[in-house]
Amino acid sequence: MNGRLKASGGAVGGGLLVAGTTSDAGKSVVTAGICRWLARQGVRVAPFKAQNMSLNSFVTREGAEIGRAQAMQAAAARVEPTALMNPVLLKPGSDRSSQVVLLGKPVGELSARGYHEGRQEQLLGTVTDCLAELRRTHDAVICEGAGSPAEINLRRTDLVNMGLARAARIPVVVVGDIDRGGVFASFFGTTALLSKEDQALVAGYLVNKFRGDVTLLEPGLEMLRGLTGRRTLGVLPFSHGLGIDEEDGLHVSLRGAVRESVVAPPHGAQVLRVAVCAVPLMSNFTDVDALAAEPGVVVRFVDRAEELADADLVVLPGTRGTVRALQWLRERGLADAVVRRAAEGRPVLGICGGYQMLGERIEDDVESKAGTVDGLGLLPVRVRFAAEKTLARPAGQALGEPVTGYEIHHGLAEVTGGDEAFMSDGQGRSLDGCRAGSVWGTHWHGSLESDGFRRAFLRRVAADAGRAFVPAPDTAFAALREEQLDRLGDLIEEHADTGALLRLIEEGVPEGLPFVPPGAP
Repeated sequence: MNGRLKASGGAVGGGLLVAGTTSDAGKSVVTAGICRWLARQGVRVAPFKAQNMSLNSFVTREGAEIGRAQAMQAAAARVEPTALMNPVLLKPGSDRSSQVVLLGKPVGELSARGYHEGRQEQLLGTVTDCLAELRRTHDAVICEGAGSPAEINLRRTDLVNMGLARAARIPVVVVGDIDRGGVFASFFGTTALLSKEDQALVAGYLVNKFRGDVTLLEPGLEMLRGLTGRRTLGVLPFSHGLGIDEEDGLHVSLRGAVRESVVAPPHGAQVLRVAVCAVPLMSNFTDVDALAAEPGVVVRFVDRAEELADADLVVLPGTRGTVRALQWLRERGLADAVVRRAAEGRPVLGICGGYQMLGERIEDDVESKAGTVDGLGLLPVRVRFAAEKTLARPAGQALGEPVTGYEIHHGLAEVTGGDEAFMSDGQGRSLDGCRAGSVWGTHWHGSLESDGFRRAFLRRVAADAGRAFVPAPDTAFAALREEQLDRLGDLIEEHADTGALLRLIEEGVPEGLPFVPPGAP
Protein backbone atom coordinates (compact mmCIF):
# COMPACT_ATOMS: atom_id res chain seq x y z
CA MET A 1 0.00 0.00 0.00
CA ASN A 2 1.48 3.33 -1.00
CA GLY A 3 0.67 5.17 2.21
CA ARG A 4 -2.56 6.92 3.12
CA LEU A 5 -4.78 8.70 0.61
CA LYS A 6 -5.45 12.38 1.11
CA ALA A 7 -8.90 13.92 1.06
CA SER A 8 -10.35 17.30 1.91
CA GLY A 9 -11.02 16.21 5.48
CA GLY A 10 -7.46 15.01 6.08
CA ALA A 11 -5.80 11.63 5.73
CA VAL A 12 -8.24 8.82 5.03
CA GLY A 13 -7.79 5.20 4.12
CA GLY A 14 -8.93 3.65 0.88
CA GLY A 15 -12.22 1.85 0.55
CA LEU A 16 -13.98 -0.83 -1.47
CA LEU A 17 -17.55 -2.15 -1.40
CA VAL A 18 -18.12 -5.85 -2.10
CA ALA A 19 -21.68 -6.15 -3.42
CA GLY A 20 -23.43 -9.27 -4.70
CA THR A 21 -25.88 -10.19 -7.43
CA THR A 22 -27.94 -12.05 -4.80
CA SER A 23 -27.96 -12.96 -1.15
CA ASP A 24 -25.45 -15.72 -0.38
CA ALA A 25 -23.38 -14.91 -3.47
CA GLY A 26 -20.30 -14.95 -1.26
CA LYS A 27 -19.97 -11.34 -0.15
CA SER A 28 -19.05 -12.22 3.44
CA VAL A 29 -16.29 -14.66 2.57
CA VAL A 30 -14.89 -12.50 -0.25
CA THR A 31 -14.77 -9.52 2.13
CA ALA A 32 -13.00 -11.67 4.72
CA GLY A 33 -10.61 -13.00 2.09
CA ILE A 34 -9.66 -9.51 0.93
CA CYS A 35 -9.18 -8.46 4.57
CA ARG A 36 -6.87 -11.42 5.27
CA TRP A 37 -4.91 -10.88 2.01
CA LEU A 38 -4.38 -7.20 2.85
CA ALA A 39 -3.47 -7.93 6.47
CA ARG A 40 -0.79 -10.34 5.28
CA GLN A 41 0.66 -7.48 3.22
CA GLY A 42 0.98 -5.36 6.35
CA VAL A 43 -2.02 -3.17 5.50
CA ARG A 44 -4.08 -1.83 8.40
CA VAL A 45 -7.48 -2.98 7.21
CA ALA A 46 -10.93 -3.12 8.79
CA PRO A 47 -14.25 -4.67 7.66
CA PHE A 48 -17.51 -2.76 7.55
CA LYS A 49 -21.16 -3.60 6.99
CA ALA A 50 -23.51 -0.68 7.37
CA GLN A 51 -26.61 -2.77 7.96
CA ASN A 52 -26.79 -6.46 8.71
CA MET A 53 -29.89 -8.61 9.13
CA SER A 54 -28.89 -11.66 11.12
CA LEU A 55 -29.69 -13.78 14.14
CA ASN A 56 -26.02 -14.72 14.48
CA SER A 57 -24.38 -11.99 16.53
CA PHE A 58 -21.35 -11.39 18.71
CA VAL A 59 -20.42 -9.17 21.65
CA THR A 60 -17.36 -6.93 21.33
CA ARG A 61 -15.03 -6.15 24.21
CA GLU A 62 -16.84 -2.86 24.83
CA GLY A 63 -20.14 -4.75 25.21
CA ALA A 64 -21.61 -3.96 21.78
CA GLU A 65 -23.63 -6.44 19.72
CA ILE A 66 -22.64 -6.83 16.07
CA GLY A 67 -23.10 -9.45 13.36
CA ARG A 68 -20.90 -12.53 13.70
CA ALA A 69 -19.87 -12.15 10.06
CA GLN A 70 -18.24 -8.82 10.89
CA ALA A 71 -16.52 -10.33 13.93
CA MET A 72 -15.17 -13.06 11.64
CA GLN A 73 -14.02 -10.46 9.11
CA ALA A 74 -12.29 -8.52 11.89
CA ALA A 75 -10.44 -11.71 12.81
CA ALA A 76 -9.46 -12.03 9.15
CA ALA A 77 -8.15 -8.45 9.26
CA ARG A 78 -6.34 -9.23 12.55
CA VAL A 79 -8.08 -6.38 14.38
CA GLU A 80 -10.41 -6.27 17.36
CA PRO A 81 -14.10 -6.05 16.33
CA THR A 82 -15.97 -2.89 17.31
CA ALA A 83 -19.48 -1.48 16.92
CA LEU A 84 -18.16 0.83 14.18
CA MET A 85 -17.84 -2.19 11.89
CA ASN A 86 -21.59 -2.95 11.96
CA PRO A 87 -23.49 0.15 13.12
CA VAL A 88 -26.96 -1.24 12.28
CA LEU A 89 -27.95 -4.83 13.11
CA LEU A 90 -31.49 -6.07 12.49
CA LYS A 91 -32.54 -9.17 14.44
CA PRO A 92 -35.77 -10.63 13.02
CA GLY A 93 -38.47 -11.52 15.52
CA SER A 94 -41.04 -12.47 12.89
CA ASP A 95 -41.54 -12.25 9.14
CA ARG A 96 -42.48 -8.59 9.47
CA SER A 97 -40.55 -7.07 12.35
CA SER A 98 -37.02 -6.90 13.74
CA GLN A 99 -35.19 -5.61 16.75
CA VAL A 100 -33.00 -2.69 15.70
CA VAL A 101 -29.54 -2.68 17.27
CA LEU A 102 -27.78 0.66 16.76
CA LEU A 103 -24.08 0.99 17.53
CA GLY A 104 -24.26 -2.23 19.49
CA LYS A 105 -27.33 -1.48 21.64
CA PRO A 106 -31.00 -2.36 21.03
CA VAL A 107 -33.17 0.69 20.39
CA GLY A 108 -36.54 -0.92 19.73
CA GLU A 109 -38.65 -3.09 17.44
CA LEU A 110 -39.72 -1.92 13.99
CA SER A 111 -41.80 -3.39 11.21
CA ALA A 112 -40.12 -3.74 7.83
CA ARG A 113 -42.33 -0.97 6.45
CA GLY A 114 -41.62 1.32 9.39
CA TYR A 115 -37.89 0.78 9.01
CA HIS A 116 -37.72 1.36 5.26
CA GLU A 117 -40.15 4.30 5.30
CA GLY A 118 -38.57 6.26 8.09
CA ARG A 119 -35.80 5.03 10.34
CA GLN A 120 -33.45 3.70 7.67
CA GLU A 121 -33.10 7.04 5.91
CA GLN A 122 -32.30 8.73 9.22
CA LEU A 123 -29.45 6.30 9.86
CA LEU A 124 -27.39 7.14 6.78
CA GLY A 125 -25.50 9.87 8.64
CA THR A 126 -24.61 7.48 11.48
CA VAL A 127 -23.45 4.86 9.00
CA THR A 128 -21.25 7.24 7.00
CA ASP A 129 -19.76 8.68 10.21
CA CYS A 130 -18.76 5.18 11.34
CA LEU A 131 -17.19 4.42 7.96
CA ALA A 132 -15.34 7.74 8.00
CA GLU A 133 -13.93 6.98 11.45
CA LEU A 134 -12.70 3.57 10.33
CA ARG A 135 -11.11 5.10 7.22
CA ARG A 136 -9.42 7.70 9.41
CA THR A 137 -7.76 5.03 11.56
CA HIS A 138 -7.01 2.37 8.93
CA ASP A 139 -5.25 2.18 5.59
CA ALA A 140 -8.22 0.45 3.99
CA VAL A 141 -11.83 -0.45 4.83
CA ILE A 142 -13.49 -3.31 2.96
CA CYS A 143 -17.26 -2.88 3.05
CA GLU A 144 -19.79 -5.65 2.53
CA GLY A 145 -23.11 -4.96 0.86
CA ALA A 146 -26.39 -6.76 1.56
CA GLY A 147 -28.64 -8.70 -0.76
CA SER A 148 -28.37 -7.10 -4.20
CA PRO A 149 -27.60 -3.46 -5.08
CA ALA A 150 -30.30 -3.70 -7.77
CA GLU A 151 -33.23 -3.95 -5.36
CA ILE A 152 -34.89 -1.01 -7.08
CA ASN A 153 -37.85 -0.99 -4.69
CA LEU A 154 -35.51 -0.14 -1.80
CA ARG A 155 -32.96 2.11 -3.52
CA ARG A 156 -34.37 5.38 -2.16
CA THR A 157 -33.57 4.42 1.43
CA ASP A 158 -30.53 2.22 0.75
CA LEU A 159 -27.62 2.72 3.13
CA VAL A 160 -25.69 -0.54 2.69
CA ASN A 161 -25.16 -0.89 -1.08
CA MET A 162 -25.07 1.92 -3.65
CA GLY A 163 -26.38 4.46 -1.16
CA LEU A 164 -23.27 3.91 0.95
CA ALA A 165 -20.95 3.73 -2.06
CA ARG A 166 -22.26 7.02 -3.41
CA ALA A 167 -22.18 8.77 -0.03
CA ALA A 168 -18.58 7.65 0.63
CA ARG A 169 -17.50 7.77 -3.04
CA ILE A 170 -15.95 4.29 -3.01
CA PRO A 171 -15.67 1.77 -5.88
CA VAL A 172 -17.86 -1.32 -6.02
CA VAL A 173 -16.99 -4.89 -7.03
CA VAL A 174 -19.98 -7.18 -7.66
CA VAL A 175 -19.72 -10.87 -6.70
CA GLY A 176 -21.78 -13.48 -8.56
CA ASP A 177 -22.34 -17.13 -7.59
CA ILE A 178 -21.81 -19.13 -10.78
CA ASP A 179 -22.77 -22.34 -8.97
CA ARG A 180 -26.39 -21.14 -9.11
CA GLY A 181 -26.22 -20.57 -12.86
CA GLY A 182 -27.00 -17.42 -14.83
CA VAL A 183 -24.01 -15.48 -13.61
CA PHE A 184 -23.55 -13.46 -16.84
CA ALA A 185 -27.20 -12.39 -16.84
CA SER A 186 -26.89 -11.55 -13.14
CA PHE A 187 -23.86 -9.31 -13.67
CA PHE A 188 -25.38 -7.57 -16.69
CA GLY A 189 -28.84 -7.22 -15.17
CA THR A 190 -27.50 -5.93 -11.86
CA THR A 191 -25.50 -3.23 -13.64
CA ALA A 192 -28.24 -2.31 -16.11
CA LEU A 193 -30.81 -1.78 -13.32
CA LEU A 194 -28.67 0.86 -11.60
CA SER A 195 -28.92 4.57 -12.25
CA LYS A 196 -26.21 6.32 -14.25
CA GLU A 197 -24.75 7.76 -11.05
CA ASP A 198 -24.67 4.36 -9.34
CA GLN A 199 -23.25 2.58 -12.39
CA ALA A 200 -20.35 5.02 -12.37
CA LEU A 201 -19.17 3.35 -9.14
CA VAL A 202 -19.36 -0.28 -10.33
CA ALA A 203 -15.75 -1.03 -11.24
CA GLY A 204 -15.79 -4.78 -11.94
CA TYR A 205 -16.98 -8.28 -11.17
CA LEU A 206 -15.83 -11.35 -9.25
CA VAL A 207 -17.06 -14.83 -10.19
CA ASN A 208 -17.46 -17.05 -7.12
CA LYS A 209 -17.77 -20.85 -6.67
CA PHE A 210 -16.52 -21.84 -10.13
CA ARG A 211 -16.02 -25.53 -10.94
CA GLY A 212 -14.13 -26.80 -13.96
CA ASP A 213 -11.79 -25.37 -16.62
CA VAL A 214 -11.61 -21.59 -16.36
CA THR A 215 -10.52 -21.28 -20.00
CA LEU A 216 -14.05 -22.34 -21.00
CA LEU A 217 -15.38 -19.34 -19.06
CA GLU A 218 -13.03 -16.75 -20.48
CA PRO A 219 -14.89 -16.06 -23.79
CA GLY A 220 -18.00 -15.21 -21.78
CA LEU A 221 -16.02 -12.89 -19.53
CA GLU A 222 -14.69 -11.05 -22.60
CA MET A 223 -18.21 -10.72 -24.00
CA LEU A 224 -19.40 -9.41 -20.65
CA ARG A 225 -16.64 -6.81 -20.74
CA GLY A 226 -17.74 -5.78 -24.21
CA LEU A 227 -21.33 -5.41 -23.04
CA THR A 228 -20.62 -3.52 -19.81
CA GLY A 229 -17.15 -2.01 -20.22
CA ARG A 230 -16.09 -3.66 -16.97
CA ARG A 231 -13.52 -6.38 -16.30
CA THR A 232 -13.97 -9.51 -14.25
CA LEU A 233 -11.30 -9.21 -11.56
CA GLY A 234 -11.15 -12.84 -10.59
CA VAL A 235 -12.69 -16.30 -10.84
CA LEU A 236 -12.70 -17.92 -7.40
CA PRO A 237 -12.94 -21.73 -7.43
CA PHE A 238 -15.55 -23.64 -5.49
CA SER A 239 -14.11 -24.65 -2.13
CA HIS A 240 -16.01 -26.66 0.47
CA GLY A 241 -16.52 -25.40 3.99
CA LEU A 242 -15.73 -21.70 3.56
CA GLY A 243 -19.10 -20.33 4.72
CA ILE A 244 -17.80 -19.43 8.15
CA ASP A 245 -20.08 -17.58 10.56
CA GLU A 246 -22.93 -17.27 8.08
CA GLU A 247 -25.58 -14.63 8.71
CA ASP A 248 -28.47 -17.12 8.75
CA GLY A 249 -29.49 -20.57 7.58
CA LEU A 250 -28.87 -24.13 8.73
CA HIS A 251 -25.23 -24.28 7.76
CA VAL A 252 -22.77 -25.68 10.29
CA SER A 253 -20.14 -23.26 9.16
CA LEU A 254 -16.89 -24.91 10.24
CA ARG A 255 -17.92 -28.55 10.11
CA GLY A 256 -17.31 -29.14 6.41
CA ALA A 257 -13.84 -27.63 6.44
CA VAL A 258 -12.78 -29.60 9.51
CA ARG A 259 -14.06 -32.86 8.06
CA GLU A 260 -11.94 -32.22 4.99
CA SER A 261 -8.81 -31.30 6.92
CA VAL A 262 -9.02 -34.00 9.61
CA VAL A 263 -8.13 -37.31 7.99
CA ALA A 264 -7.59 -39.26 11.23
CA PRO A 265 -10.39 -41.55 12.44
CA PRO A 266 -12.17 -40.88 15.76
CA HIS A 267 -9.67 -40.81 18.60
CA GLY A 268 -11.69 -43.39 20.51
CA ALA A 269 -13.50 -46.52 19.38
CA GLN A 270 -16.81 -44.83 18.57
CA VAL A 271 -18.20 -41.59 17.20
CA LEU A 272 -20.39 -39.22 19.23
CA ARG A 273 -23.65 -38.15 17.61
CA VAL A 274 -25.05 -34.67 18.33
CA ALA A 275 -28.57 -33.61 17.32
CA VAL A 276 -29.32 -29.87 17.32
CA CYS A 277 -33.01 -28.97 17.38
CA ALA A 278 -33.57 -26.50 14.54
CA VAL A 279 -35.94 -24.23 16.46
CA PRO A 280 -37.62 -21.19 14.87
CA LEU A 281 -35.58 -17.96 14.87
CA MET A 282 -32.51 -20.00 15.78
CA SER A 283 -29.63 -17.71 16.74
CA ASN A 284 -25.92 -18.26 17.12
CA PHE A 285 -26.07 -21.81 15.80
CA THR A 286 -22.32 -21.36 15.30
CA ASP A 287 -22.07 -22.51 18.94
CA VAL A 288 -21.97 -26.10 17.68
CA ASP A 289 -19.11 -25.46 15.23
CA ALA A 290 -16.62 -26.28 17.95
CA LEU A 291 -18.31 -29.64 18.55
CA ALA A 292 -18.19 -30.40 14.83
CA ALA A 293 -14.49 -29.54 14.81
CA GLU A 294 -13.74 -32.59 16.97
CA PRO A 295 -12.73 -35.77 15.09
CA GLY A 296 -15.47 -38.33 15.59
CA VAL A 297 -18.23 -35.86 16.53
CA VAL A 298 -21.10 -35.93 14.04
CA VAL A 299 -23.38 -32.87 14.23
CA ARG A 300 -26.73 -32.60 12.48
CA PHE A 301 -29.77 -30.34 12.69
CA VAL A 302 -33.11 -32.07 13.30
CA ASP A 303 -36.78 -31.13 13.38
CA ARG A 304 -38.49 -34.48 14.12
CA ALA A 305 -38.75 -36.39 17.38
CA GLU A 306 -37.58 -39.67 15.87
CA GLU A 307 -34.29 -38.05 14.89
CA LEU A 308 -33.36 -37.76 18.57
CA ALA A 309 -33.50 -41.53 19.13
CA ASP A 310 -29.88 -42.31 18.27
CA ALA A 311 -28.36 -39.02 19.45
CA ASP A 312 -25.79 -39.16 22.24
CA LEU A 313 -26.28 -35.44 22.95
CA VAL A 314 -29.25 -33.22 22.15
CA VAL A 315 -28.64 -29.48 21.95
CA LEU A 316 -31.36 -26.84 22.32
CA PRO A 317 -29.68 -23.78 20.75
CA GLY A 318 -30.26 -20.06 21.15
CA THR A 319 -33.32 -18.42 19.63
CA ARG A 320 -34.75 -14.94 19.22
CA GLY A 321 -38.15 -16.36 20.23
CA THR A 322 -37.84 -18.58 23.31
CA VAL A 323 -41.58 -19.02 23.94
CA ARG A 324 -42.31 -19.55 20.25
CA ALA A 325 -39.52 -22.16 20.02
CA LEU A 326 -40.86 -23.95 23.11
CA GLN A 327 -44.30 -24.16 21.52
CA TRP A 328 -42.71 -25.50 18.32
CA LEU A 329 -40.91 -28.22 20.29
CA ARG A 330 -44.21 -29.27 21.86
CA GLU A 331 -46.17 -29.23 18.60
CA ARG A 332 -43.61 -31.51 16.93
CA GLY A 333 -43.26 -33.96 19.79
CA LEU A 334 -39.65 -32.92 20.33
CA ALA A 335 -40.38 -31.59 23.82
CA ASP A 336 -41.70 -34.97 24.99
CA ALA A 337 -38.71 -36.73 23.39
CA VAL A 338 -36.26 -34.43 25.21
CA VAL A 339 -38.06 -34.99 28.53
CA ARG A 340 -37.99 -38.77 28.04
CA ARG A 341 -34.28 -38.86 27.28
CA ALA A 342 -33.53 -36.72 30.33
CA ALA A 343 -35.51 -39.17 32.49
CA GLU A 344 -33.33 -41.94 31.04
CA GLY A 345 -30.15 -40.07 32.03
CA ARG A 346 -29.20 -39.23 28.44
CA PRO A 347 -27.37 -35.89 27.91
CA VAL A 348 -29.12 -32.64 26.95
CA LEU A 349 -27.49 -29.22 26.61
CA GLY A 350 -29.36 -25.91 26.41
CA ILE A 351 -27.61 -22.72 25.32
CA CYS A 352 -29.15 -19.29 25.97
CA GLY A 353 -32.79 -19.59 24.78
CA GLY A 354 -32.35 -23.37 24.90
CA TYR A 355 -31.27 -23.10 28.54
CA GLN A 356 -34.34 -21.00 29.31
CA MET A 357 -36.64 -23.60 27.71
CA LEU A 358 -35.19 -26.32 29.96
CA GLY A 359 -36.29 -24.44 33.08
CA GLU A 360 -39.47 -24.66 35.12
CA ARG A 361 -41.11 -21.36 34.20
CA ILE A 362 -40.69 -18.42 31.82
CA GLU A 363 -42.18 -14.99 32.53
CA ASP A 364 -42.07 -13.08 29.25
CA ASP A 365 -43.72 -9.68 28.88
CA VAL A 366 -40.90 -8.45 26.61
CA GLU A 367 -40.09 -10.77 23.70
CA SER A 368 -43.31 -12.75 23.09
CA LYS A 369 -45.48 -10.88 25.62
CA ALA A 370 -46.99 -14.28 26.45
CA GLY A 371 -46.87 -13.80 30.22
CA THR A 372 -46.05 -16.87 32.29
CA VAL A 373 -45.34 -20.08 30.38
CA ASP A 374 -44.30 -23.49 31.68
CA GLY A 375 -40.85 -24.64 30.61
CA LEU A 376 -39.76 -28.25 30.11
CA GLY A 377 -39.05 -28.59 33.84
CA LEU A 378 -35.68 -30.29 33.42
CA LEU A 379 -33.62 -27.68 35.26
CA PRO A 380 -34.47 -25.90 38.55
CA VAL A 381 -34.50 -22.50 36.85
CA ARG A 382 -37.05 -19.70 36.65
CA VAL A 383 -36.63 -17.15 33.89
CA ARG A 384 -37.90 -13.59 33.79
CA PHE A 385 -37.47 -11.46 30.67
CA ALA A 386 -36.11 -7.98 31.35
CA ALA A 387 -36.52 -4.97 29.06
CA GLU A 388 -32.76 -4.37 29.05
CA LYS A 389 -30.65 -6.83 27.10
CA THR A 390 -27.66 -8.48 28.79
CA LEU A 391 -24.53 -8.06 26.64
CA ALA A 392 -21.33 -9.38 28.20
CA ARG A 393 -18.03 -11.20 27.61
CA PRO A 394 -17.70 -13.40 30.73
CA ALA A 395 -14.87 -15.71 31.74
CA GLY A 396 -14.67 -18.39 34.40
CA GLN A 397 -14.24 -22.12 34.90
CA ALA A 398 -16.30 -25.19 34.10
CA LEU A 399 -15.48 -28.85 34.76
CA GLY A 400 -12.11 -27.72 36.10
CA GLU A 401 -11.14 -25.94 32.88
CA PRO A 402 -10.96 -22.24 31.94
CA VAL A 403 -13.83 -21.09 29.76
CA THR A 404 -14.85 -17.85 28.04
CA GLY A 405 -17.99 -16.88 26.19
CA TYR A 406 -20.39 -14.07 25.40
CA GLU A 407 -23.95 -13.33 26.53
CA ILE A 408 -26.83 -11.89 24.46
CA HIS A 409 -30.21 -12.29 26.15
CA HIS A 410 -33.20 -10.58 27.75
CA GLY A 411 -34.04 -13.54 30.00
CA LEU A 412 -32.69 -13.50 33.56
CA ALA A 413 -32.34 -16.92 35.19
CA GLU A 414 -32.93 -17.66 38.87
CA VAL A 415 -31.34 -21.02 39.73
CA THR A 416 -33.09 -22.66 42.68
CA GLY A 417 -31.26 -25.98 42.91
CA GLY A 418 -29.51 -28.56 40.79
CA ASP A 419 -26.45 -30.74 41.23
CA GLU A 420 -23.89 -28.05 40.43
CA ALA A 421 -23.36 -24.69 38.78
CA PHE A 422 -22.20 -24.90 35.17
CA MET A 423 -19.94 -21.83 34.98
CA SER A 424 -18.15 -20.68 38.14
CA ASP A 425 -15.42 -18.26 39.16
CA GLY A 426 -13.09 -21.12 40.14
CA GLN A 427 -13.62 -20.47 43.84
CA GLY A 428 -16.99 -22.13 44.23
CA ARG A 429 -19.18 -19.14 43.32
CA SER A 430 -21.66 -19.67 40.49
CA LEU A 431 -21.46 -17.37 37.48
CA ASP A 432 -24.05 -18.93 35.19
CA GLY A 433 -26.08 -22.00 34.38
CA CYS A 434 -26.54 -25.29 36.17
CA ARG A 435 -26.65 -29.08 35.84
CA ALA A 436 -29.32 -31.51 37.01
CA GLY A 437 -28.44 -35.11 36.25
CA SER A 438 -27.43 -35.30 32.61
CA VAL A 439 -29.12 -31.98 31.68
CA TRP A 440 -26.92 -28.90 31.34
CA GLY A 441 -27.75 -25.27 30.65
CA THR A 442 -25.87 -21.99 30.19
CA HIS A 443 -26.39 -18.53 28.74
CA TRP A 444 -22.78 -18.42 27.51
CA HIS A 445 -22.49 -18.58 23.74
CA GLY A 446 -19.09 -19.62 22.42
CA SER A 447 -18.11 -21.52 25.55
CA LEU A 448 -17.45 -24.72 23.60
CA GLU A 449 -14.66 -22.93 21.72
CA SER A 450 -12.57 -23.24 24.90
CA ASP A 451 -10.62 -26.39 24.05
CA GLY A 452 -10.03 -27.86 27.52
CA PHE A 453 -13.61 -27.30 28.63
CA ARG A 454 -15.01 -28.74 25.39
CA ARG A 455 -12.98 -31.92 25.81
CA ALA A 456 -14.02 -32.27 29.47
CA PHE A 457 -17.67 -31.76 28.55
CA LEU A 458 -17.52 -34.32 25.75
CA ARG A 459 -15.94 -36.86 28.10
CA ARG A 460 -18.88 -36.40 30.50
CA VAL A 461 -21.37 -36.71 27.63
CA ALA A 462 -19.71 -39.87 26.34
CA ALA A 463 -19.76 -41.41 29.82
CA ASP A 464 -23.45 -40.57 30.35
CA ALA A 465 -24.32 -41.81 26.86
CA GLY A 466 -22.34 -45.02 27.26
CA ARG A 467 -20.22 -44.35 24.19
CA ALA A 468 -16.56 -45.37 23.77
CA PHE A 469 -15.74 -41.90 22.49
CA VAL A 470 -12.54 -40.08 23.46
CA PRO A 471 -11.97 -36.46 22.39
CA ALA A 472 -8.72 -35.84 20.55
CA PRO A 473 -6.13 -34.21 22.84
CA ASP A 474 -4.89 -31.67 20.29
CA THR A 475 -7.91 -30.10 18.56
CA ALA A 476 -7.34 -26.34 18.75
CA PHE A 477 -10.45 -24.50 17.59
CA ALA A 478 -8.81 -21.07 17.31
CA ALA A 479 -6.06 -22.54 15.13
CA LEU A 480 -8.65 -24.16 12.87
CA ARG A 481 -10.39 -20.81 12.45
CA GLU A 482 -7.08 -19.17 11.55
CA GLU A 483 -6.38 -21.91 9.04
CA GLN A 484 -9.74 -21.30 7.41
CA LEU A 485 -9.23 -17.53 7.27
CA ASP A 486 -5.87 -18.13 5.61
CA ARG A 487 -7.64 -20.27 3.02
CA LEU A 488 -9.88 -17.29 2.25
CA GLY A 489 -6.84 -15.06 1.86
CA ASP A 490 -5.26 -17.66 -0.43
CA LEU A 491 -8.35 -17.65 -2.67
CA ILE A 492 -8.00 -13.91 -3.23
CA GLU A 493 -4.23 -13.96 -3.63
CA GLU A 494 -4.21 -16.88 -6.06
CA HIS A 495 -7.36 -16.31 -8.10
CA ALA A 496 -8.15 -12.58 -8.09
CA ASP A 497 -6.39 -9.71 -9.83
CA THR A 498 -4.91 -8.32 -6.64
CA GLY A 499 -3.16 -5.52 -8.50
CA ALA A 500 -6.49 -4.27 -9.83
CA LEU A 501 -8.13 -4.59 -6.41
CA LEU A 502 -5.31 -2.65 -4.80
CA ARG A 503 -5.61 0.14 -7.38
CA LEU A 504 -9.33 0.44 -6.67
CA ILE A 505 -8.70 0.62 -2.92
CA GLU A 506 -5.90 3.17 -3.26
CA GLU A 507 -7.07 5.29 -6.17
CA GLY A 508 -10.83 5.08 -5.83
CA VAL A 509 -13.46 5.00 -8.57
CA PRO A 510 -12.05 4.75 -12.10
CA GLU A 511 -13.03 7.51 -14.52
CA GLY A 512 -15.08 6.89 -17.63
CA LEU A 513 -16.97 3.73 -16.73
CA PRO A 514 -19.68 3.42 -19.42
CA PHE A 515 -23.42 3.53 -18.81
CA VAL A 516 -25.32 0.29 -19.48
CA PRO A 517 -28.92 0.96 -20.52
CA PRO A 518 -31.71 1.07 -19.54
CA GLY A 519 -30.65 2.15 -16.02
CA ALA A 520 -32.94 2.48 -13.03
CA PRO A 521 -36.65 2.85 -13.86
